[in-house]
Amino acid sequence: MIHHLDGKLISKNPTHIIVECGGVGYIVHISLYTYSKITNTERCRVYTHLSIKEDAHTLYGFFDEEERQLFRHLISVSGIGANTARMMLSSLSPNEIQVAIINGNASVLQNIKGIGAKTALRTIIELKDKLGKATGMITGTTNLSFNKTKEEALGALTTLGFMKNNAEKALDKIIQKNGDTISIEELIKEALKSL
Repeated sequence: MIHHLDGKLISKNPTHIIVECGGVGYIVHISLYTYSKITNTERCRVYTHLSIKEDAHTLYGFFDEEERQLFRHLISVSGIGANTARMMLSSLSPNEIQVAIINGNASVLQNIKGIGAKTALRTIIELKDKLGKATGMITGTTNLSFNKTKEEALGALTTLGFMKNNAEKALDKIIQKNGDTISIEELIKEALKSL
């Protein structure tokens, strides 16, 4: 895998740059965040991620290690491909995306083109704890009453396409087993495993 490219900046566009290293010009797809951070100097360094598919080998570039790590977290979520992750990083800064996920703010994510309610919820469920640990931000339980927590979990599961009766039965079993101290995130995760 190519860790980074450090070379002459041949061309810079909002969607891609061309970096020449050792006589070879690499087309590197970038986000608007990276575009805004790369100054129009003759030399540049970008951290890279190589996406290999049957029909293409695509190189994505990032201004810093943190943006690349967030990109890799995003593409690990079912339903988010490399282009969607790049769109997310073009619409919001890496910090704004992380805060939205850690705080469970699905509406912020849904404002991004290509991100619907299901994908926003799935992203929060799958990445909230990972990003919370990585950034040092605490993802505590909600301050809502427990009945409200169960209602929100049920709403999330039905939005993801599960039948209400089946989801409610799964939630009741988990609550019976773990008590009412379980967080909404853990409740949804456990329900997803059993459904």
